[in-house]
Amino acid sequence: MRWPRQLMSLIFVLAFLVGPPAVLLTVIGPPLRGWPTSEQLRAWLQQPLTEQTLTAGLAIGAWLIWLLVAYTVAVRIIIRLRATTAWLRRVPLPTPLQATASGMAGAAVFGVTTNTITDAPPQPAQPAATGTATFHDETAPDDHRDQAVREDGVTVAGGWLPRDVAEQVTAAAALIWLRRRRDYQPHPTHPDDTDLTPLPPTVTAVQAALADTPSAPPSDGIAALEALPAGSVGLTGPGALPVGRGLLVTAILAGQRHSSTTLIVTRATLAILLGPAAETLGRRLPLTIVDTVDDAAQLLQPASPVTGEAIPGQRQGETSSGHGHRKIVLLNDHDGNEQQFKQLAEIGTATAALVVVLGERPDGPNWHADSTGHVHDPHHPDMPSPRLCVLDQTATTDLLTVIASPDPAPPHPASGRPPLPYAGPPELPLPRQVARNEPPHLSTAPRQRLHLRVLGDPQLHIDGEPLTIRRSAGLQVLVYLAIHPHGADTAQLTDAIWPRLPRHSLTGRLYTALSDLRSTIRTASDLPVIDHSDDRYRLNPAHIDVDLWHLHATIHRATTALTHTATAWQTVVDAYPAGLANTRAWPWLDPHREATGRRIIDLCATLAAKEPDSRRALQLLQDGIRVDPYNADLHRLAGRALIAIGEPEAATELQHRYQQSLTQVGLDSESYPRLSFTDTRQL
Repeated sequence: MRWPRQLMSLIFVLAFLVGPPAVLLTVIGPPLRGWPTSEQLRAWLQQPLTEQTLTAGLAIGAWLIWLLVAYTVAVRIIIRLRATTAWLRRVPLPTPLQATASGMAGAAVFGVTTNTITDAPPQPAQPAATGTATFHDETAPDDHRDQAVREDGVTVAGGWLPRDVAEQVTAAAALIWLRRRRDYQPHPTHPDDTDLTPLPPTVTAVQAALADTPSAPPSDGIAALEALPAGSVGLTGPGALPVGRGLLVTAILAGQRHSSTTLIVTRATLAILLGPAAETLGRRLPLTIVDTVDDAAQLLQPASPVTGEAIPGQRQGETSSGHGHRKIVLLNDHDGNEQQFKQLAEIGTATAALVVVLGERPDGPNWHADSTGHVHDPHHPDMPSPRLCVLDQTATTDLLTVIASPDPAPPHPASGRPPLPYAGPPELPLPRQVARNEPPHLSTAPRQRLHLRVLGDPQLHIDGEPLTIRRSAGLQVLVYLAIHPHGADTAQLTDAIWPRLPRHSLTGRLYTALSDLRSTIRTASDLPVIDHSDDRYRLNPAHIDVDLWHLHATIHRATTALTHTATAWQTVVDAYPAGLANTRAWPWLDPHREATGRRIIDLCATLAAKEPDSRRALQLLQDGIRVDPYNADLHRLAGRALIAIGEPEAATELQHRYQQSLTQVGLDSESYPRLSFTDTRQL
C-alpha cells in the first residue's frame, strides 16, 4: 500500500519545515535583533572572529538553508497542484445517458435480494465499436484513444465520423492503393513511383484510428440518414453546415456502395459546403448537380420505364423493376422560395426521397444541429438526439478526394513524393538500393539472438521464439526503424503513428510506447535494441537482425554479380516471402510497402524479358503475379507468354480470373481496358 509511505513523507516534510525554525528561535533567537550600530560595526572590524559573531553567522546560514528547502517544497507543491488541475479538466464527465445508466445499475446492485437468480445464458462480450486502436487481447493498451470517441465513431481534426462512415472511408482508401497497383507498369531502369504519394491527412487519420481494430460488419451508410424525419427537414444552428458536409460525404459513400442511392445538390449549396474546391471536385464526384429547386423537383419524379418521362404520383418503390431507388436532395435556404420548397417537400414525401435544407424552412419542420453533430427537434425535446457526421471544409475535401474519380492530369513530379525504401538508379540495368537507405553493417556473429521479421506478419523473435509486443505503437516503431535503418527523430515517429494529432501531446505517448517496448525486450534479453542519440532512434544492427536488410543486401549483391546473374536474381525473389507488414493497415506504411513490392515485380518482368526460354519466362511472370496479383501489365505479359508456348486457352482463363479478382475488390473490368493477348500490336 502506498498511503503509509506517503503519510510518512508528509510528516517528515512538515517536521523539517517546522522543526528547525522552532529550535533556532528557542535556542538562539531571531538571526538579527535590529540593525547594528556604528560602535558595534567598529568593534566587529577590530575583532571580527568572536563567539558572538560566529554564533550569529551560523544562525544566519541555518536560516538560509531552511529558506532554500522551503522554497523547493513550495515549488513542488505548485507544480503538483497545476498537474492535478490539468488532470481534473481532462476528466470526462458522464453524459446524462451514462449517469442514468449508472444510477440504474447502482439501484439494481443495492436492491438485489437473496432470491435465487434465474439461470440465463451468458452474453458474449461485444468489442467496443469505436475508433480506438484495440487488439485481440484484453490487456492491450489503447494507442489511438485521442482519435476515438465513446459514441461509435472516430474524431479527426475538423470533425467526427460515425463508425460505418469511417469504415467506408478506409475501404475507399484501400481501393486507391489497389488502383495504383493495377495501373503500375514495371520498368527495369526507370520505375515510376510518382503516384506513391500519401493520401490526404484526414484519410490517414481515419485509417490510423481503425488500423488495429476488427472490421465492423458491412453497412450501407444510410442508417445515419434514417435519423432525419421522412420527407423534408431544415437544419438550423451552428452545426448546420458541418452536418451538411457530413451528409454529403455519407450519401456519396452510400451511393458508391449501393447504386440505389443518388445524391442531388444545387450548385450554390455545393459551393457553400466545399468552397473553392467545389468546381474541381464537383465534376469528379458521383452526384447530380442542378441549378434550381425546380430542377431538383423534376429529377425526383420517377421516370416511366418506356418513355423515360416522369410519372407524377408514383412512388419510387413502385417502379417496374421492383427495386426502390433512394434519392437525397441537399439544398440551402436561399435556393428557392416558400412555394418551391413546399412543392419539393410534397414530391419528396410522395417519392420517399429525403430533402435536407441547410437553413430554416418557412413551413418547417426545422431541426437544430449543434457543433458536435447532434440533431434534435426543438418541439419534441424528449426525443433522442442522434449524432450525424460533422466535418469542416478541409476534412470534407480530404475525404472526397479519395472518393472522386481519378484526376486525368498526371501528378506533378515535385508533388510531395514520399521517402521510399529504395529505387533504381538510371545507370543500372536492374533495380538497386539507394545508398542513403542501405542498412548499417550487419553483425557477422554466427548466431543472432534477436530477429525482426517485417516481410509478412511483423514479429520480433528472440532465440527463435516470437515475443509478444503489447502496444501497436511499439511494433510500429520497430517496423518504421527497420525501413529507415539510419534512424528517425521524435517528430517523424509521432507524425507517422498518430497523424493529424497535436505533436506536443504525443511525445509522452511515444516515450511510453518505447519504454514499454524496451521493458518487454529486457525481460527476455539484456541486449540494447534501440539506440537513442541526438533525438534520433535507431535499431542497433549489432544486436538485431532484420529480414528487410537482408533483402536489400541480396539486391546489392545481385547488382554487382559478374557471373550467374540469373541465380543471383532468383535469390532476391526467394528472399521476398510476402509484402512489407502485409497483415497491418498502418497508413504510413502503404508507400513503402508498394515501393518494395514494385522493385520485385520490376525484377521479375526484367528477367522474363531477358529469358530465352518461354516457359522459364512464364514462371518468372507468375512469380511477379504472386507478389502483386492485381497488376495488369504482369497479366498481359503472362498472357503473351502463354500464347507463345501454344496455350491460348490458358491465356483466356488467366484473363477471366483476373477480371473476376478485380470485380471482387471493387475494380470492375470497365475501369481498365480489357486485356487482349491476341492483338498483333502487343505481340
